Order: sequence, then structure tokens, then C-alpha cells
Amino acid sequence: MKFSFAQKIGMTQVFEEGKVIPVTKVQLYPDVKVQAFIAEDKTGYNAVQFGAKYSKKVKDTELPRLLKEIRVNKFPELEVGTLLDIAQYEVGNTLEVKGVSKGKGFAGVVKRHGFAGANATHGTKHTERSGGSIGSGYPEHVLKGRKMPGRDGFKTQTLKNVKVVGIDIENNQLLLKGAIPGPNKGLLQIVG
Repeated sequence: MKFSFAQKIGMTQVFEEGKVIPVTKVQLYPDVKVQAFIAEDKTGYNAVQFGAKYSKKVKDTELPRLLKEIRVNKFPELEVGTLLDIAQYEVGNTLEVKGVSKGKGFAGVVKRHGFAGANATHGTKHTERSGGSIGSGYPEHVLKGRKMPGRDGFKTQTLKNVKVVGIDIENNQLLLKGAIPGPNKGLLQIVG
């Protein structure tokens, strides 16, 4: 099982066989460890806990500031305290990357949901980007799930089948194919 906490650095490009491949450069955290194994008999599911950023000291033990639990069907052949570094990855691996998308603030329906908006001519006045009607006459309330203006972005996004294009062992960095959600310096979880 592969797992890492990482920080997004930014996007760049690499060349392979005359083709340009857009990649995202990712900085792995150096101190990701297996924190605990959670058994099915207590919780109803099997899981592995991973921790990073060991800074807080409590009674002579260091606690991680980042802690994540991944559910598994079968426990991997790892022990508590095992350090997960860049050596677990190879070029060509496919990974699952999870991050929080960029927040865009309060947005209208045209930006948030891709509504077309109204005509800008033929008597339209001040309503070019409005949502229009929001319901029918009978229920006399707005139905759940109606697409309306509101806060856009800042949601957890998961990308599956992200390919590892390159590995920089000296700097502890991965090159992942394509765009990864979130701003630069944003926290990512990489599972393989």
C-alpha cells in the first residue's frame, strides 16, 4: 500500500517522444508513518492510520499534526512506525490524489452552474445573469437540490488514475500527469 501527504508546488511540462505532457510538481512530506491499525471487531471496518508533521509532544511521545485513516479490505504488510518515503513510488504507477479545490467565493448561477443567462436585447432589463424561475406553483416551496447562487469551490476533489511521470529522489518530489485540485502550497493526500 502506498500513501503520502504532499504539498502542491505548481505546474510545468515535460517532453516524452516529441510530445508535451503537462505535469504537476508535488513535494512529499518526509515523515509520513503508519500510526495504527484499526481492526474490524471494534469499529466494523478495517483501516490503517497514517500520520505526519510530528511536532506536538505529550508525555515523551510525539503526536502527528496530520492524521488520516484509510479503509482497507486486508491489512498491508506494514508495521506501526514504518516510514513511507518516496522509494515506494515508481514511474508509471497510477495513484488516487485528493485535494481541496480553490475557493471562488460567492458566485452566481452563470459562473457556478454554467447557466446560459438571458438575452441582452428585446426588453431584457437587469436580468441577463439571473437564475430565472425557481419552482412550480404547487409545492409552494423551493425543492431541495435547486441550482442557485452560493459559495463556489473549496470542496474536496478526488482524482483517480493519476500517472506518475517522473521522480526526483534528491528533492523528494513527484511529477504527476495533468492538473491536481487546489492552490499552490495546498495539502494533498496520495493513495496508491
